Amino acid sequence: MVIVNLQGILTPAEYRVCKTNEGLLNIKRTRSELVESGEKDLNQIIFDITGIQVISFHSDLSTVTGERVIIFKLESHFEKVLH
Repeated sequence: MVIVNLQGILTPAEYRVCKTNEGLLNIKRTRSELVESGEKDLNQIIFDITGIQVISFHSDLSTVTGERVIIFKLESHFEKVLH
């Protein structure tokens, strides 16, 4: 498993939009669609770094902190490859 933590990814305008529930949901949806549209490229980057195929991809965005967490589940244990 590879966990990526991205901080400060929201723009000042997006923070302002997130002050309403509707705006918050719109920002989360739009940002999720952007990340998911590049899923194949992200999976390839993880494969290039680890040499292990990604079998699933999960992501969430905190509109409070502007932090995105992305989890890549790999087909084998990356920790074993490192040792």
